[in-house]
Amino acid sequence: MKTNTVKKALREGRVQLGTAYQQLRSQDVVRALAAAGFDWAFIDTEHGGFGISEVQDLCRMAVKVGLAPIIRVPELQYGLVARALDCGGEGVIFPRVESPEVLAQAVSWTKFPPEGQRGCGLTPLHIDFEPASIAQIMEHSNRETLVVLQIETVRALEARDELLSVPHIDAVMVGPVDLSISLGVPGDFEHPKMLDAVEKIFASCRAHGVAPGAQARNAALSKRWKEMGALFLGCSSEIQMLYEKARENAAALKA
Repeated sequence: MKTNTVKKALREGRVQLGTAYQQLRSQDVVRALAAAGFDWAFIDTEHGGFGISEVQDLCRMAVKVGLAPIIRVPELQYGLVARALDCGGEGVIFPRVESPEVLAQAVSWTKFPPEGQRGCGLTPLHIDFEPASIAQIMEHSNRETLVVLQIETVRALEARDELLSVPHIDAVMVGPVDLSISLGVPGDFEHPKMLDAVEKIFASCRAHGVAPGAQARNAALSKRWKEMGALFLGCSSEIQMLYEKARENAAALKA
């Protein structure tokens, strides 16, 4: 059964580069991201328009080409979390979390008993038709599923140590836009308030043995997060990268 290479690398302290996948429904874009060198992509069902069938198709291709598919669910509800994983997601991102109790319940939905409360709906597709018992599949899934917490409000920032004390959290992804808005400095990612907040979050991550990470809209800001210690490193999105490269080429040819 397949090892979650992103989760393994994060445990070993190695940077894993990813991107947001928000708009394009083509599996060929998944192939292009993998070929370009990305380790993971989060399929965004919070802000994107993907239906469950599209999520499944994107996950199937991502797994085949070695791009770990991680699903950002729109809300912390059992059905959304369980279906994201049943569709082939190798991990889940929980957005807008502020309560340790709510987070603990959501995490329990990513794990089969006795570690959690996830219902078992696995099929041979989930293990690429390898021979394995139900108990073996459950144990493997519990071990390999990546659980990512987003911190993107002042309230979550203040509760970060309580949130990071919840068992089975593997990584944090700072949501810089919403966090900057919550801090009163919308879009100013270099503001001292913003940088101080990220430093505090990353320090707490290290104290709790959780991989620190953040998403950014461009490579320059992602590099800043990397220099600050981000391991779960997100950069841009599939549609943003397409637009930026297209604009660059068009400008060069029209000059």
